[in-house]
Amino acid sequence: MPFNVPIALTLFRIALLPVFVVIFYLPYAWAPFLAAFIFWLAALTDWLDGYAARKLGQLTRFGAFLDPVADKVMVSTALVLLVQQNDNMYLTLASLFMIGREIVISALREWMAEIGKRGVVAVSWIGKYKTAAQMAAIVGLIWKPTPLLTDLSFALFYIAAALTFWSMMSYISAAWKDLTAE
Repeated sequence: MPFNVPIALTLFRIALLPVFVVIFYLPYAWAPFLAAFIFWLAALTDWLDGYAARKLGQLTRFGAFLDPVADKVMVSTALVLLVQQNDNMYLTLASLFMIGREIVISALREWMAEIGKRGVVAVSWIGKYKTAAQMAAIVGLIWKPTPLLTDLSFALFYIAAALTFWSMMSYISAAWKDLTAE
């Protein structure tokens, strides 16, 4: 297994998962802030590992595989915890849609790679905005520092859900000809 700075950052993000979950459930007033900080730190390492891989010329197959897995597991974990904590039908539906989109797009990318057309479903600017909105909203919903910021986080979360739908449709549209060719 190759080991370099980007992979170390990705492994660090994976190691943060159980810490994040434990802190999330702690019954102390400071726990939401710390859990939000840990999630933010994980989101930061997601950006940093990609940047470092490109900047340092340390792109590897293992890193290309592990990075999106770590990201999806971290986000899915946070969404499940938020759904459990909030008892909110709209948050639940948006979260299910976000998790479902990740499964659909992962399967689509795998299938397109099998037919030699992986580039058709490469990450787009919509996906990047979706991720940024999603990460910021999740941090705010975990922390809930004030009612106003919590409401803004919910609004941003639903914007992220709309961007999730848009990006999914964009990827499916790009692959549609290949999906429907018989």
